[in-house]
Amino acid sequence: MSSYGFWVISLAVLYTLALIIVGNVAKRKANRGEQYFVGGRTFRWWTVAFCITGLFSGSTYISIVELSYLTGISAIWYGVAETVQVLLIALLLIKSFREKLIVTITGLIGDQFGRRAKALSGTITAFAFPMWSVATAIAFASAFHVFTGVSLSLSVAFTALLLFVYLQAGGMWAVAFTQTMNTFVFAIMFIIGTVAFFINPGISGLQQLAADQPNMFDWGGAGLQVILVWFATFLVNVILAQAAFQMALSCKTPEEGRKGLIVAEVMSVPFILLGILFGLSAAAVVPDASLGLVALPQYLMEVLPAPFVGLFFLGIWACALGWGAPCQFSGATSLGKDVGSAIFPGASPEQLVKYTKWSLLLLTGLMIIFGFLRTEQAAWWNVLAWTMRNSATFAPVVAALFWPLVTKRAVLGALFGGFSAGLIWYHLSNWHPSDFFLNIHPVWVGMSVNILIMVLFTVAFNYGNWKITNKRSVKGAVVLTTLAALLVVNGLFYESLHAAGVVGMTIFLSILALFIGSIIYIKPKVTKASAGEQMVS
Repeated sequence: MSSYGFWVISLAVLYTLALIIVGNVAKRKANRGEQYFVGGRTFRWWTVAFCITGLFSGSTYISIVELSYLTGISAIWYGVAETVQVLLIALLLIKSFREKLIVTITGLIGDQFGRRAKALSGTITAFAFPMWSVATAIAFASAFHVFTGVSLSLSVAFTALLLFVYLQAGGMWAVAFTQTMNTFVFAIMFIIGTVAFFINPGISGLQQLAADQPNMFDWGGAGLQVILVWFATFLVNVILAQAAFQMALSCKTPEEGRKGLIVAEVMSVPFILLGILFGLSAAAVVPDASLGLVALPQYLMEVLPAPFVGLFFLGIWACALGWGAPCQFSGATSLGKDVGSAIFPGASPEQLVKYTKWSLLLLTGLMIIFGFLRTEQAAWWNVLAWTMRNSATFAPVVAALFWPLVTKRAVLGALFGGFSAGLIWYHLSNWHPSDFFLNIHPVWVGMSVNILIMVLFTVAFNYGNWKITNKRSVKGAVVLTTLAALLVVNGLFYESLHAAGVVGMTIFLSILALFIGSIIYIKPKVTKASAGEQMVS
């Protein structure tokens, strides 16, 4: 093992021990259900800011380093899309979700539509989270492997076991303390990376890169369809970002949560800009690597002494943990708390905490198995996770919040139908992470089926209990106009949209407009009994 590997491993082990200590300290506070799952809802805005920064900015930074090495400055749009997502959560959702004391999205579905819906949505969501965790762990392990020679699979297994050790003890308190520690490690990483840039390649090196590869400085270098998919995916995820909700809703007040989210977005700016800078620097110095996170350690080894490289990659390690810990914990909460309470409705808060700790062990095992199955394909796990979770839960969450007409049967049909459609489409794509059947991403197919089943089942099985309102609505007019425009665009430009790889997204947007229009215009009938109750109240 080289001196670089020694420093990377030594610092990672010391940091690991610190996290284990944090987890055991947090255990003293996490002795009951609400303390364990949402930190007793006592977090101040700065704790929320640290948590969200570690979750989104850390994972975004890893993605941007990789993307900027391959496609240049157009990687900035990935960061912008993530920023828009979090701002929308802060401005539109955090207040109402906090007032409803929501813990998880699957819990919201279950509270509205019953135990079977809670069990099914909780199971699907829980098994998706280890896939996201392993995807980020694989990205870090690629760099870790360069330094140490440790296999990618063993690196993923080590990450998974670390997450289990400190999460099972302290729950949300352990996540909050860890994300706070991660923030300071991020700052050290940025300082060291900036120094490395000025040593080599420097500003002149980037100028030479621009002359040799002008496409690296094209704002649209990643491709229009890819950039549009980034924005569409993050915007759809606004209402499904369970791990982010669970941390932000641990806030003391809705105002504290909103402030923390907004501050986190300010803190995300260095992750975006420096991620691009470091990716371009690696491209200038080590142009022939297959992956950005393989080129980055090779670049730093040419520029910095071993201790500083070790500190820099401690920051990359913190990014992986900052994403993986909330994902694993949120998945375990869905499985232990939501599925557990659906199966055992009389379970006490202490029993639900116990179920969640068992679920953490199960998801840790799954994360390790996933890592050994497809260690080389982080993108594959991301696609499968998005397809599973979003295809199942999107329409039920929207219905729980905005459409009281929806029945339990419609929700169960949408959960199962969307989930199945997404997986079948991925199977038809031969499980390829980027070459999809008919050039349509399986998540758009799954979510479209999810919505259509929700609308059709609600209208068909609720016949006689709804009416089409003739009340004029500006929102309704906008939605209908948008739907008509999308149908025209899809009809006239289908071949061009298909060739660009965005036809699935535009068809989904058309179906989404239909869904929103149904919510606006299809209302429950007001019976005489319910009208009398409203008059009495």
